[in-house]
Amino acid sequence: MDDNKMNINWYPGHMAKTRKQIEADLKIVDIVIEILDSRIPISSRNPDIEKITEGKEKIIVLNKCDLADEKENQRWVSYFRQRGIVAVLTDSNSGKGIENCIKEIEKIMEEHMQEQARKGRVGRRIRAIILGIPNVGKSSFINRISKRTTAGVGNKPGVTKQKQWIRINEKIELLDTPGVLWPKFESEEVGLNLSFTGTIKEEILPRIEIAYQLLKVLLQNYRSHICNRYGISENYIEEILNQQQPENINIYEIMLEIGRKRGCIISGGNIDEEKTARIILDEFKNGKLGKITLECIEHNF
Repeated sequence: MDDNKMNINWYPGHMAKTRKQIEADLKIVDIVIEILDSRIPISSRNPDIEKITEGKEKIIVLNKCDLADEKENQRWVSYFRQRGIVAVLTDSNSGKGIENCIKEIEKIMEEHMQEQARKGRVGRRIRAIILGIPNVGKSSFINRISKRTTAGVGNKPGVTKQKQWIRINEKIELLDTPGVLWPKFESEEVGLNLSFTGTIKEEILPRIEIAYQLLKVLLQNYRSHICNRYGISENYIEEILNQQQPENINIYEIMLEIGRKRGCIISGGNIDEEKTARIILDEFKNGKLGKITLECIEHNF
C-alpha cells in the first residue's frame, strides 16, 4: 500500500447547471431540508448549499443514523443546534425520525404561516425543498416522508411543468426537483469519506487502496469493531502495528489477515486482495462492522 496522498479526481461537469436550477427553485420555497450522512456530517455537506440557501429557514436531517455511533449522533445534533440550526436524526429505511422531522418543520414555520394567514393567505401549505449530495438517502427520505405516494398538488404560478409538488400532509408540500447538487471537494479526507460511504462509485477508484484507508481509520478509532467482526485479537493487532516497519505495511498485513479469516484464498495460498477489500467496504456500508461515525466532534473541532 502506498501511504502517499491519493488523487481522487471527481468533479461532475453539470455542477453549474444544477446550482442555477436550485437557486431558481429556492425563490418559490419556504424552507430547506438539507440531508446529510450521519457518519460523515462534514464531508457530506456541500459548502455551496450553505451559501445559496443563506437567509432561508432550514432543517438539517442527519440520515442513516442507524449506521452511526449513537453518542456521536447526539453530539452532532447539539453541534448544529448551538449554531441555530435544527437537526433531526432519521433512518429513511425504517422511517425512524420522519414524523419528528415533520413536526420540526411545522414548528419552525409556525410564525411565518400565521403571518401569511393574517395577510389573507389562509390554508397555504409550507413549501419545502430537499437538498443533498448523492447517496445520503434523498430518494428514500422523499418516499418515507410522502408515505410513498407522489400525489401532485397542481402547478403553481411561476413553476415549470417539470417541477412536481408532493403533498406530505395538510400543512406541508415538497418540491421534488430533478437532479441534485453534487459535491466539490479539495481535501483528501473528504474524498476518502465520500468513497467509504459510496458517494463516489467504486468503479472509478482503486478498491484495495480505499479499503486500506478505511481500515486505517477504523484501527485508530473503532479497533474493537474490527476485532469482533473478524475474530482478530487486540493483542495481535497491537503486535502487528508495533512492528519495526512502515505503518502502511503493518496495516496491509492486518488487511491480509482479515482476508485469511474470511477465506479469501487463491492459488498458491495467496490472499485475494480485491475480494478482501470488497468485504471490508461492503460490511462497513451495510453496518455489519457496527455503528461507526467517521467524523467525530472531538476530531474536527
